[in-house]
Amino acid sequence: MHQRKLGNDLTVSAIGLGCMGMSHAYGGQDEAESIKTLHRAVEIGVTFWDTAEVYGPFTNERLVGKALKGRRDKVTVATKFGFRIGDEKDGTKNLGGTDSRPEHVKEVCDASLQRLGIETIDLFYQHRVDPNVPIEETVGAMAELVKAGKVRALGLSEAGPETIRKAHATHPIAAIQNEYSLFTRDPEDKIIPLCEELGISLVPYSPLGRGQLTGGLSSPDQLAEGDFRRNLPRFQADAMAANAALVETLKSLAEARGVTAAQLALAWLLSRKDFVVPIPGARKIRHLEENAAAADITLSETEQAEIGEKLANVAGARYRPDQLAMTGR
Repeated sequence: MHQRKLGNDLTVSAIGLGCMGMSHAYGGQDEAESIKTLHRAVEIGVTFWDTAEVYGPFTNERLVGKALKGRRDKVTVATKFGFRIGDEKDGTKNLGGTDSRPEHVKEVCDASLQRLGIETIDLFYQHRVDPNVPIEETVGAMAELVKAGKVRALGLSEAGPETIRKAHATHPIAAIQNEYSLFTRDPEDKIIPLCEELGISLVPYSPLGRGQLTGGLSSPDQLAEGDFRRNLPRFQADAMAANAALVETLKSLAEARGVTAAQLALAWLLSRKDFVVPIPGARKIRHLEENAAAADITLSETEQAEIGEKLANVAGARYRPDQLAMTGR
Protein backbone atom coordinates (compact mmCIF):
# COMPACT_ATOMS: atom_id res chain seq x y z
CA MET A 1 0.00 0.00 0.00
CA HIS A 2 1.24 3.46 -0.92
CA GLN A 3 1.74 5.93 1.93
CA ARG A 4 0.73 9.57 2.33
CA LYS A 5 1.31 12.24 4.94
CA LEU A 6 -1.24 13.82 7.25
CA GLY A 7 0.21 17.22 8.02
CA ASN A 8 3.73 16.87 9.38
CA ASP A 9 2.91 14.35 12.08
CA LEU A 10 1.52 11.15 10.60
CA THR A 11 2.29 8.80 7.72
CA VAL A 12 -0.68 6.64 6.76
CA SER A 13 -1.93 4.28 4.07
CA ALA A 14 -3.03 6.20 0.97
CA ILE A 15 -6.49 4.69 1.38
CA GLY A 16 -7.91 4.35 4.85
CA LEU A 17 -10.95 2.59 6.25
CA GLY A 18 -14.10 4.27 7.52
CA CYS A 19 -15.44 2.02 10.26
CA MET A 20 -18.78 3.71 10.91
CA GLY A 21 -20.91 1.41 8.76
CA MET A 22 -19.81 -1.65 10.70
CA SER A 23 -21.99 -0.62 13.63
CA HIS A 24 -23.85 2.59 12.85
CA ALA A 25 -26.10 4.39 10.34
CA TYR A 26 -26.10 1.76 7.57
CA GLY A 27 -27.51 -1.16 9.52
CA GLY A 28 -24.29 -2.57 10.96
CA GLN A 29 -23.29 -6.21 10.76
CA ASP A 30 -22.07 -9.16 12.77
CA GLU A 31 -19.17 -8.16 15.06
CA ALA A 32 -17.08 -11.20 14.19
CA GLU A 33 -17.39 -10.42 10.48
CA SER A 34 -16.33 -6.82 11.12
CA ILE A 35 -13.28 -7.91 13.09
CA LYS A 36 -12.27 -10.27 10.28
CA THR A 37 -12.48 -7.34 7.86
CA LEU A 38 -10.41 -5.12 10.16
CA HIS A 39 -7.77 -7.81 10.56
CA ARG A 40 -7.63 -8.28 6.79
CA ALA A 41 -7.15 -4.53 6.45
CA VAL A 42 -3.94 -4.77 8.46
CA GLU A 43 -2.75 -7.66 6.28
CA ILE A 44 -3.13 -5.66 3.04
CA GLY A 45 -1.79 -2.40 4.47
CA VAL A 46 -5.02 -0.44 5.00
CA THR A 47 -3.90 0.78 8.40
CA PHE A 48 -5.55 4.19 8.77
CA TRP A 49 -8.84 3.54 10.60
CA ASP A 50 -11.53 6.13 11.30
CA THR A 51 -14.14 5.91 14.05
CA ALA A 52 -15.99 8.27 16.43
CA GLU A 53 -17.68 8.23 19.82
CA VAL A 54 -21.03 9.02 18.19
CA TYR A 55 -20.94 5.90 15.99
CA GLY A 56 -23.32 3.71 17.92
CA PRO A 57 -22.90 5.76 20.06
CA PHE A 58 -19.79 4.17 21.56
CA THR A 59 -20.13 0.71 19.99
CA ASN A 60 -17.88 1.39 17.01
CA GLU A 61 -14.96 2.50 19.17
CA ARG A 62 -15.33 -0.69 21.21
CA LEU A 63 -15.36 -2.77 18.02
CA VAL A 64 -12.20 -1.07 16.75
CA GLY A 65 -10.62 -1.60 20.16
CA LYS A 66 -11.24 -5.34 19.98
CA ALA A 67 -9.75 -5.53 16.49
CA LEU A 68 -6.68 -3.56 17.58
CA LYS A 69 -5.59 -6.11 20.16
CA GLY A 70 -2.19 -7.44 19.14
CA ARG A 71 -2.08 -5.04 16.18
CA ARG A 72 -1.97 -1.58 17.78
CA ASP A 73 1.53 -0.75 16.51
CA LYS A 74 0.43 -1.34 12.91
CA VAL A 75 -2.62 0.93 12.85
CA THR A 76 -3.12 4.71 12.84
CA VAL A 77 -6.30 5.36 14.81
CA ALA A 78 -8.50 8.40 14.25
CA THR A 79 -11.56 9.17 16.35
CA LYS A 80 -13.85 12.15 16.77
CA PHE A 81 -15.70 14.05 19.49
CA GLY A 82 -18.07 17.01 19.49
CA PHE A 83 -21.59 15.92 20.40
CA ARG A 84 -23.48 15.84 23.68
CA ILE A 85 -24.40 12.21 24.25
CA GLY A 86 -26.46 10.69 27.07
CA ASP A 87 -24.66 8.91 29.88
CA GLU A 88 -23.07 5.75 28.56
CA LYS A 89 -23.66 3.99 31.87
CA ASP A 90 -27.39 4.66 32.08
CA GLY A 91 -27.90 3.43 28.52
CA THR A 92 -29.75 6.48 27.21
CA LYS A 93 -27.20 7.46 24.57
CA ASN A 94 -29.33 10.42 23.47
CA LEU A 95 -27.76 13.02 21.21
CA GLY A 96 -28.24 16.58 22.41
CA GLY A 97 -26.38 18.89 20.03
CA THR A 98 -22.74 19.90 19.90
CA ASP A 99 -20.45 20.15 22.91
CA SER A 100 -16.82 21.20 22.52
CA ARG A 101 -16.29 22.81 25.93
CA PRO A 102 -12.67 22.27 27.01
CA GLU A 103 -13.66 20.18 30.04
CA HIS A 104 -15.85 17.98 27.85
CA VAL A 105 -13.06 17.51 25.28
CA LYS A 106 -10.81 16.06 27.98
CA GLU A 107 -13.53 13.80 29.37
CA VAL A 108 -14.35 12.46 25.92
CA CYS A 109 -10.71 11.76 25.14
CA ASP A 110 -10.30 9.64 28.27
CA ALA A 111 -13.51 7.74 27.51
CA SER A 112 -12.46 7.09 23.90
CA LEU A 113 -9.04 5.86 25.00
CA GLN A 114 -10.72 3.42 27.36
CA ARG A 115 -13.14 2.10 24.75
CA LEU A 116 -10.36 1.74 22.17
CA GLY A 117 -8.05 0.11 24.69
CA ILE A 118 -5.09 2.27 23.70
CA GLU A 119 -2.85 4.82 25.39
CA THR A 120 -2.73 7.41 22.61
CA ILE A 121 -5.16 8.51 19.90
CA ASP A 122 -3.19 9.13 16.71
CA LEU A 123 -5.61 11.68 15.22
CA PHE A 124 -8.28 13.41 17.31
CA TYR A 125 -10.92 15.35 15.37
CA GLN A 126 -13.58 17.80 16.42
CA HIS A 127 -16.56 16.15 14.67
CA ARG A 128 -18.60 19.32 14.17
CA VAL A 129 -17.79 22.90 15.10
CA ASP A 130 -19.58 24.07 18.26
CA PRO A 131 -20.98 27.58 17.65
CA ASN A 132 -21.12 28.19 21.40
CA VAL A 133 -17.41 27.63 22.07
CA PRO A 134 -14.60 29.64 20.42
CA ILE A 135 -12.50 27.29 18.32
CA GLU A 136 -9.36 28.61 20.03
CA GLU A 137 -10.64 27.28 23.37
CA THR A 138 -11.51 23.88 21.95
CA VAL A 139 -8.22 23.48 20.10
CA GLY A 140 -6.38 24.77 23.15
CA ALA A 141 -7.85 21.90 25.15
CA MET A 142 -6.98 19.46 22.36
CA ALA A 143 -3.42 20.79 22.36
CA GLU A 144 -3.16 20.04 26.09
CA LEU A 145 -4.02 16.43 25.27
CA VAL A 146 -1.10 16.37 22.83
CA LYS A 147 1.21 17.67 25.58
CA ALA A 148 -0.11 15.01 27.93
CA GLY A 149 0.70 12.27 25.39
CA LYS A 150 -2.94 11.23 24.98
CA VAL A 151 -3.18 12.48 21.39
CA ARG A 152 -0.59 12.70 18.60
CA ALA A 153 -2.23 15.00 16.04
CA LEU A 154 -5.33 17.17 15.72
CA GLY A 155 -8.06 17.43 13.10
CA LEU A 156 -11.37 19.15 12.33
CA SER A 157 -14.37 17.79 10.46
CA GLU A 158 -16.63 19.91 8.23
CA ALA A 159 -15.15 23.20 9.46
CA GLY A 160 -15.19 26.43 7.46
CA PRO A 161 -12.11 28.32 6.23
CA GLU A 162 -11.98 30.94 8.99
CA THR A 163 -12.44 28.32 11.68
CA ILE A 164 -9.62 26.29 10.18
CA ARG A 165 -7.30 29.31 10.12
CA LYS A 166 -8.03 30.16 13.76
CA ALA A 167 -7.61 26.54 14.82
CA HIS A 168 -4.34 26.12 12.94
CA ALA A 169 -2.98 29.33 14.51
CA THR A 170 -3.72 27.86 17.95
CA HIS A 171 -2.12 24.47 17.28
CA PRO A 172 -1.08 22.82 13.99
CA ILE A 173 -3.98 20.95 12.40
CA ALA A 174 -2.91 17.77 10.61
CA ALA A 175 -6.12 16.93 8.77
CA ILE A 176 -9.50 18.25 7.73
CA GLN A 177 -12.24 15.68 7.21
CA ASN A 178 -14.95 16.55 4.69
CA GLU A 179 -17.40 14.71 2.53
CA TYR A 180 -15.72 14.66 -0.87
CA SER A 181 -16.36 12.51 -3.93
CA LEU A 182 -17.28 12.72 -7.60
CA PHE A 183 -20.80 13.45 -6.32
CA THR A 184 -19.76 16.02 -3.69
CA ARG A 185 -17.19 18.56 -4.87
CA ASP A 186 -17.73 21.19 -2.14
CA PRO A 187 -14.13 21.18 -0.78
CA GLU A 188 -12.63 22.14 -4.14
CA ASP A 189 -13.66 25.78 -3.91
CA LYS A 190 -12.07 26.89 -0.63
CA ILE A 191 -11.01 23.98 1.56
CA ILE A 192 -8.49 22.26 -0.72
CA PRO A 193 -6.67 25.52 -1.59
CA LEU A 194 -6.56 26.39 2.12
CA CYS A 195 -5.22 22.95 3.03
CA GLU A 196 -2.50 23.34 0.41
CA GLU A 197 -1.61 26.78 1.75
CA LEU A 198 -1.39 25.66 5.39
CA GLY A 199 0.12 22.20 4.89
CA ILE A 200 -3.00 20.38 6.11
CA SER A 201 -4.19 17.08 4.63
CA LEU A 202 -7.74 16.39 3.47
CA VAL A 203 -9.47 13.17 4.51
CA PRO A 204 -12.58 12.60 2.36
CA TYR A 205 -15.36 10.63 4.03
CA SER A 206 -18.08 9.00 1.91
CA PRO A 207 -15.68 9.02 -1.07
CA LEU A 208 -17.97 6.57 -2.87
CA GLY A 209 -21.05 8.75 -2.52
CA ARG A 210 -22.36 6.65 0.39
CA GLY A 211 -22.44 3.66 -1.95
CA GLN A 212 -23.94 5.15 -5.11
CA LEU A 213 -20.60 5.39 -6.90
CA THR A 214 -20.02 1.64 -6.55
CA GLY A 215 -22.70 1.07 -9.17
CA GLY A 216 -24.53 -1.39 -6.95
CA LEU A 217 -27.07 0.93 -5.35
CA SER A 218 -29.81 2.30 -7.57
CA SER A 219 -32.97 2.53 -5.44
CA PRO A 220 -33.89 3.50 -1.87
CA ASP A 221 -35.74 0.18 -1.71
CA GLN A 222 -32.31 -1.47 -1.38
CA LEU A 223 -31.75 0.28 1.95
CA ALA A 224 -32.78 -1.26 5.27
CA GLU A 225 -35.54 0.46 7.24
CA GLY A 226 -33.13 1.97 9.76
CA ASP A 227 -30.55 3.07 7.19
CA PHE A 228 -29.47 6.69 7.73
CA ARG A 229 -29.39 7.31 3.97
CA ARG A 230 -33.17 6.99 3.66
CA ASN A 231 -33.44 10.49 5.16
CA LEU A 232 -30.94 12.15 2.82
CA PRO A 233 -32.14 14.15 -0.23
CA ARG A 234 -29.75 12.38 -2.60
CA PHE A 235 -31.21 9.00 -1.66
CA GLN A 236 -34.80 9.82 -2.50
CA ALA A 237 -36.18 7.90 -5.49
CA ASP A 238 -36.31 10.89 -7.84
CA ALA A 239 -32.72 11.94 -7.13
CA MET A 240 -31.39 8.39 -7.45
CA ALA A 241 -33.21 7.97 -10.76
CA ALA A 242 -31.76 11.25 -12.05
CA ASN A 243 -28.24 10.19 -11.05
CA ALA A 244 -28.50 6.73 -12.58
CA ALA A 245 -27.08 7.98 -15.89
CA LEU A 246 -24.03 9.40 -14.13
CA VAL A 247 -23.40 6.09 -12.38
CA GLU A 248 -23.71 4.22 -15.69
CA THR A 249 -21.19 6.63 -17.23
CA LEU A 250 -18.76 5.91 -14.40
CA LYS A 251 -19.24 2.17 -14.86
CA SER A 252 -18.51 2.49 -18.58
CA LEU A 253 -15.38 4.55 -17.97
CA ALA A 254 -14.22 2.02 -15.40
CA GLU A 255 -14.88 -0.95 -17.66
CA ALA A 256 -12.76 0.69 -20.37
CA ARG A 257 -9.89 0.85 -17.87
CA GLY A 258 -10.44 -2.70 -16.64
CA VAL A 259 -11.31 -1.56 -13.12
CA THR A 260 -14.51 -1.22 -11.07
CA ALA A 261 -16.58 1.92 -10.69
CA ALA A 262 -15.55 2.19 -7.03
CA GLN A 263 -11.87 1.90 -7.91
CA LEU A 264 -12.09 4.59 -10.56
CA ALA A 265 -13.95 6.93 -8.19
CA LEU A 266 -11.25 6.47 -5.53
CA ALA A 267 -8.41 6.82 -8.05
CA TRP A 268 -9.93 10.11 -9.19
CA LEU A 269 -9.92 11.39 -5.61
CA LEU A 270 -6.33 10.30 -5.06
CA SER A 271 -5.34 12.18 -8.21
CA ARG A 272 -6.69 15.49 -6.87
CA LYS A 273 -3.74 16.21 -4.55
CA ASP A 274 -1.06 14.14 -2.88
CA PHE A 275 -2.38 15.18 0.53
CA VAL A 276 -5.83 13.66 -0.08
CA VAL A 277 -6.42 10.43 1.87
CA PRO A 278 -9.92 8.95 1.36
CA ILE A 279 -11.50 6.65 3.93
CA PRO A 280 -14.11 4.50 2.15
CA GLY A 281 -16.21 2.30 4.36
CA ALA A 282 -16.10 -1.46 3.85
CA ARG A 283 -18.02 -4.05 5.82
CA LYS A 284 -16.96 -6.98 3.67
CA ILE A 285 -13.43 -8.18 2.89
CA ARG A 286 -14.06 -8.23 -0.86
CA HIS A 287 -15.02 -4.54 -0.82
CA LEU A 288 -12.03 -3.68 1.36
CA GLU A 289 -9.66 -5.39 -1.07
CA GLU A 290 -11.34 -3.77 -4.06
CA ASN A 291 -10.98 -0.31 -2.54
CA ALA A 292 -7.35 -0.86 -1.55
CA ALA A 293 -6.41 -1.78 -5.13
CA ALA A 294 -7.45 1.71 -6.27
CA ALA A 295 -4.22 3.09 -4.81
CA ASP A 296 -2.32 1.45 -7.68
CA ILE A 297 -4.33 3.17 -10.43
CA THR A 298 -2.74 6.16 -12.14
CA LEU A 299 -4.88 8.58 -14.13
CA SER A 300 -3.59 11.02 -16.73
CA GLU A 301 -4.67 14.65 -16.51
CA THR A 302 -6.91 14.06 -19.52
CA GLU A 303 -8.60 11.11 -17.80
CA GLN A 304 -9.03 13.07 -14.59
CA ALA A 305 -10.71 15.92 -16.46
CA GLU A 306 -12.95 13.60 -18.45
CA ILE A 307 -14.15 11.74 -15.35
CA GLY A 308 -14.76 14.96 -13.47
CA GLU A 309 -16.73 16.55 -16.30
CA LYS A 310 -18.87 13.52 -17.05
CA LEU A 311 -19.83 12.98 -13.40
CA ALA A 312 -20.80 16.59 -12.70
CA ASN A 313 -24.31 17.96 -12.09
CA VAL A 314 -25.44 15.44 -9.50
CA ALA A 315 -29.06 15.66 -8.36
CA GLY A 316 -30.03 16.07 -4.71
CA ALA A 317 -28.27 17.72 -1.78
CA ARG A 318 -25.90 15.65 0.33
CA TYR A 319 -27.68 16.57 3.58
CA ARG A 320 -30.99 17.99 4.77
CA PRO A 321 -30.94 21.74 5.54
CA ASP A 322 -30.66 21.16 9.30
CA GLN A 323 -27.66 18.88 8.76
CA LEU A 324 -26.00 21.26 6.32
CA ALA A 325 -26.37 24.02 8.92
CA MET A 326 -23.84 22.15 11.07
CA THR A 327 -21.17 22.21 8.37
CA GLY A 328 -18.89 24.95 7.06
CA ARG A 329 -18.89 26.87 10.33
